[in-house]
Amino acid sequence: MGDTSLKRRREDEKSIQSNEPKTTNLQKEVGLLSGISIIVGTIIGSGIFISPKSVLSNTQAVGPCLIIWAICGVVATLGSLCFAELGTMITKSGGEYPYLMEAFGPIPAYLFSWTSLFVIKPTSFAIICLSFSEYVCAPFYSGCQPPVAVVKCLAAAAILFITTVNALSVRLGRYVQNFFTGAKLVIVAIIIISGMILLAQGNTKNFKNSFEGSQVSVGAISLAFYNGLWAYDGWNQLNYITEELRDPFRNLPLSIMIGIPLVTVCYILMNISYFTVMTTTELLQSQAVAVTFGDRVLYPASWVVPLFVAFSTIGAANGSCFTAGRLVYVAGREGHMLKALSYVSVKRLTPAPAIIFYGIIATIYIIPGDINSLVNYFSFAAWLFYGMTILGLIVMRFTRKDLERPIKVPIFIPIVMTLLSVFLVLAPIISEPALEYLYCVLFILSGIIFYFLFVYYKFGWAQRISKPVTMYLQMLMEVVPPEKEPE
Repeated sequence: MGDTSLKRRREDEKSIQSNEPKTTNLQKEVGLLSGISIIVGTIIGSGIFISPKSVLSNTQAVGPCLIIWAICGVVATLGSLCFAELGTMITKSGGEYPYLMEAFGPIPAYLFSWTSLFVIKPTSFAIICLSFSEYVCAPFYSGCQPPVAVVKCLAAAAILFITTVNALSVRLGRYVQNFFTGAKLVIVAIIIISGMILLAQGNTKNFKNSFEGSQVSVGAISLAFYNGLWAYDGWNQLNYITEELRDPFRNLPLSIMIGIPLVTVCYILMNISYFTVMTTTELLQSQAVAVTFGDRVLYPASWVVPLFVAFSTIGAANGSCFTAGRLVYVAGREGHMLKALSYVSVKRLTPAPAIIFYGIIATIYIIPGDINSLVNYFSFAAWLFYGMTILGLIVMRFTRKDLERPIKVPIFIPIVMTLLSVFLVLAPIISEPALEYLYCVLFILSGIIFYFLFVYYKFGWAQRISKPVTMYLQMLMEVVPPEKEPE
């Protein structure tokens, strides 16, 4: 009976895709290849070119460093499998938002949308674009740091470009994603192949006694995981566009099972390539690991490295914008944000207001430009809600047994992921206490005030303010409400 029901749902998906005329709703235009591209393109961004130094600084040896990278890939895969069950059980866009709504109710869901809209997603977008800007500027300021104003302006221009592309067309955003994913795989391949050739030629001295001098303290290991998982972040991005996936019951888990192991293998091989060229001391002293690798291996063609690293980061930023815009869209549709943010462009059939809003907030984060603080804010808040969402999966195993689950992971996987999330949230606070974590918690909790003022009680004066703003934005941007809610 379950197989028949699942087949019927798949047939309905295909029927909707092929027979119904296009309406002012999000369209099912993302297939398996594009799904893999979104996962790979979003995960492989600036992280693999920044995090190796941070992971090594906390482990102090080659052996544990490579083990950390492998375990991080396993963690990302297990987390994605939990999200695959959630995504095929609750087939709404918006990632964690609809899952928290179903499991715990509106307040946790609102706090997630509040934190994501103003902390998690825009800070990630800003970090990636700042990294892009720094790599682009590096060849023009050889031997010195590029001016801060130049880096920030170029980062803001990158945000404007990506936001515009994704607001204009889902198909154009998908093509851009596929192109930059291909481009970033070129630089990944160059680094891996060069490293493997050098390794085959006998450059193995840096791998001897690979565990000598390693740190095994809980604090050091936890911070190494923190930085490694930052490079893997994006493993859940496909859940933000479930409504736009063709045959999500097949393509969602397949994209995960192909995309994340591919990223894990690439990350491990890239780190091995780095260590064939640099000792641990040289890698820790490098300002840009990939650039140092290129200078030593690819000279005089070393300019290829910063160029393709720039492609890699802009591709990750595009994938982040493509998916995060849908979170804003869903929050507006549920009445948790300004209603206009849930509107769809009449001509483009994209959630243009949501994407533009996301780009504006990310641009604001460019102004302070402190990447380290943004990474701390992002990681702390992200793993707090990852843990809550996976805990919701466990809760719904008992409270929502009626929901159909085309994918059902063994219960120990979400239990392990929930415990790991608790560890990752508490570990950096215990290891290196900082006021930034307190500020982040206070900002998250402040969302409760806005929830009761603007969502729960819906005071008349708030409605009088928001209604003309919504009407003005609707006329200015030529957007309308979706014609029907997804079932």
